[in-house]
Amino acid sequence: MKKEIITDKAPGAIGPYSQAVQYGKLLFLSGQIPLTPEGELVSGIEKQTRQALANVEAILEAAGSNKGNILEVTIYLTDLGFFQTVNALYEEWLGEGVKPARAVVEVARLPKDALIEVAVRAFVE
Repeated sequence: MKKEIITDKAPGAIGPYSQAVQYGKLLFLSGQIPLTPEGELVSGIEKQTRQALANVEAILEAAGSNKGNILEVTIYLTDLGFFQTVNALYEEWLGEGVKPARAVVEVARLPKDALIEVAVRAFVE
């Protein structure tokens, strides 16, 4: 059965989608842009990366999951010149353990003119 995951510790959906959907033990997070839970866009690639990852973590926790259960990550950047900065912050955020599969893609534009968006697939134990 499909279950919607909702938390006020991450920004609410800005369109017709859920923050995350759980199906069985699988968890599918919508792409997270760097909005605060109050809906404000933070500035700069470092702050935006940290905020997007904090949003992912908050949604994982709301679902009863955690970073260690992430299976796949897709990172969308408006400039691949941000790759090294984002990669370092991402690696620090992930910590130890088996790293998930990942893709990084440059895109022309993101919602709210964000510089980064992070989409995650994970599982719930």
